[in-house]
Amino acid sequence: MPWGARRGDLSVRPPLGTGVAGRGGLPRRRAEHGRGPAPKFFPGQVPWLPLGACLLLVSAVPSPLPAQQEVEEVVGVRFVGNRVFSDRALANAILTRPRECSSPLLALFCVAGADFATRRHPFSPREFTRDEARLRLFYYQRGYREAVVDPSVERPAPGQVRVTFRIQEGEPVRVAALRVEGVEEVETPSLLRNLPLRPGDPLNALALEATRDTLLQRLRNDGYAHAEVLQSFFIPRDSPRAAQVTFQVYPGSRARFGPLAIVGNSSVPAAVVRRMLPFRPGDLYRQDLRFAGLRNLYNLEIFSFADILPDTTFVPDSIVPLTVQLVEGPVHRVRTGAGFSSAECLGAEVRWASRNFFGGLRRLQLTGRVSNALASRLHESLCRQAGTGPYGDLDWHLSAEFSQPWLLSPRNSFTASLFWERQSFPDEFIRNARGLNAALTHTMSPATPFTVAFRPQVSSLAAADVFFCSNYLVCDPADIRILQRANRLAPVGITLSRDRRDQVLSATRGYRAVVDLEQAAAWTGSDYRYTRILLEGSWYAAPTGSWILATRLRGGRVGAGGFRGLAGERGGGGIVHPEKRFFAGGANSVRGFAQNRLGPRVLEVRAERLLTPGSGGEPPVCALEEILARACDASPLPDEAFDPRPTGGTSLLEGSVEVRLPVRGSPWEGAVFVDFGQVWGEDRRVSLGGLEVTPGLGVRYVSPIGPIRVDLAYRFAGAEDLKVVVSGVGPERALSLLEPRVRYGALPSWSWQRFQLHLSIGQAF
Repeated sequence: MPWGARRGDLSVRPPLGTGVAGRGGLPRRRAEHGRGPAPKFFPGQVPWLPLGACLLLVSAVPSPLPAQQEVEEVVGVRFVGNRVFSDRALANAILTRPRECSSPLLALFCVAGADFATRRHPFSPREFTRDEARLRLFYYQRGYREAVVDPSVERPAPGQVRVTFRIQEGEPVRVAALRVEGVEEVETPSLLRNLPLRPGDPLNALALEATRDTLLQRLRNDGYAHAEVLQSFFIPRDSPRAAQVTFQVYPGSRARFGPLAIVGNSSVPAAVVRRMLPFRPGDLYRQDLRFAGLRNLYNLEIFSFADILPDTTFVPDSIVPLTVQLVEGPVHRVRTGAGFSSAECLGAEVRWASRNFFGGLRRLQLTGRVSNALASRLHESLCRQAGTGPYGDLDWHLSAEFSQPWLLSPRNSFTASLFWERQSFPDEFIRNARGLNAALTHTMSPATPFTVAFRPQVSSLAAADVFFCSNYLVCDPADIRILQRANRLAPVGITLSRDRRDQVLSATRGYRAVVDLEQAAAWTGSDYRYTRILLEGSWYAAPTGSWILATRLRGGRVGAGGFRGLAGERGGGGIVHPEKRFFAGGANSVRGFAQNRLGPRVLEVRAERLLTPGSGGEPPVCALEEILARACDASPLPDEAFDPRPTGGTSLLEGSVEVRLPVRGSPWEGAVFVDFGQVWGEDRRVSLGGLEVTPGLGVRYVSPIGPIRVDLAYRFAGAEDLKVVVSGVGPERALSLLEPRVRYGALPSWSWQRFQLHLSIGQAF
């Protein structure tokens, strides 16, 4: 038994004072009168907090040290004999630390022994002695009361210390029986479901507290505002490893929300604050509704502080008055930002917002954004995935967004925005658009919004001639001009999402799921017509607390409904707007490929390359008649003669499995991942055998604006047989889609060209 604890009766009562709230026939709380009897601990009852403090104090008495002692470095910490708990879990429970690498980026220097790359820790005899007590307490709190810790110190060289903790874990005290008393009249059906502590589990103090908190939360979310729960356990002398656990519930009477007072507001009327709360006086009291009201107030972004305080001392106890305390921030706010990625190069954004526009907490936000800055100049160095030529010109976006946070209910909100933008998709097309986005959102639960949106726009396309010719055989310049001119795109969309992640920027637990349906048809006023569905889910877990498992799966399908401007023999029956097709590859997709480079592609070649004789007197690859007849075989040309152009597809499946490895005490994080995915065009059957798999490594630096991410992935994809589009044919400079395909992209089985580097901000998903 550890440090003199005797075997026998031992039960624990948490430090809750001498009683519970004096409501509904419950014992009166000592703190209500400011005096009363001292807390009593009956024979065999030990409070956790005093116990831990005593253990640390008793075990922390250091041996006398000489006046001057050489500082020794800890070069290693070992744990021997531990089976139930990992080395990392035990290392997190102590303060003695071994030499460690300062950053994953410096791993090679650390292996080489470079001083600047390593973080050294001095050996402290005082903390070493305390670490023994910390480990014993660690085991004791988790039910292993007979655990023995035997520390030892080795000195392999002058000034170096290697520490070893030999542990005999022993058998734990287990929960033989678990009873919850006092719930006979409680009207909460789910009160006892899936409690953290169950019979057969070790007697874990953390699980005890979690079970008590779970019971208390469920009661207070079902009207029992004055509920209290006491915990205790009993270990018989004749069965020292079998604990009988009891939770005593004092529910009190059910209560309802009472009068509501609002203090601290100046420019925001009290009536506006009241309508943002999801409850009214007279509703059944629920603690989760209080938190939902707080969330609504903070989401308005005008309050720098908000709190909703219940008065549980009010008489009668069936009424709970509330006080809403507010501190208003500035009504107007300006935000600026800048960023970089290898796909969009340099970008910047500025936002101006009025957070109480014409009262009622309405919001008006003006946004200006530029991207692709310096893309052409930096294409050969930092921005290799950005476009060149017209695709490397500056992209921009201007918008004005209005939002109404309350519409008949605090669960409903309305948003409308006007926008005007230029957006380029490298080697695909350039889009100029102006339009309106209008959306009505109903919050089904705090984590589950449901949105219906109408997104009409007038958009024109540029540099999309190869796209239309290769995908839809629309190669006539007159028809392409019709498709590229300003046309209406007016989809109606429905989006349902659920977000249970613990963090938005870098989640460690939880999940997120999204279902997005969109249709554009004649009845919506759209020239392009289609039906599109996209499903996406991500899941996060921390199995050991020392690393994070992140997974993602995304799939979609788009069906073409035609284009109004082309009919009959001219085609148009299967055309989908380029913006609505699926593309894959990039920093947030399958990372073994550059931006949008996974999936259907076509090779573009200038007619001059086929018609011009070689410099050594070789004949031309093809004659003009062969090009016009689409019979030219362009395979004699090298890969460098072609310009690969992504065309997107109508079916998508992609996913990722990533292990994130935070470095304790450091803003750095490593990652190992495997991405997979594929995009299928209209002429290809969806097959899992066609998925591309790309493994990789990554490093993240956690900054205030989000993780700065560097990923390096490897692709196994080999050569492909691709269509060839010849541009600049004849006096009309027309296009011709050749029948013979060209084998493109052959690489050795192992080549540096198979590696893909991505630089970006934010996690991949």
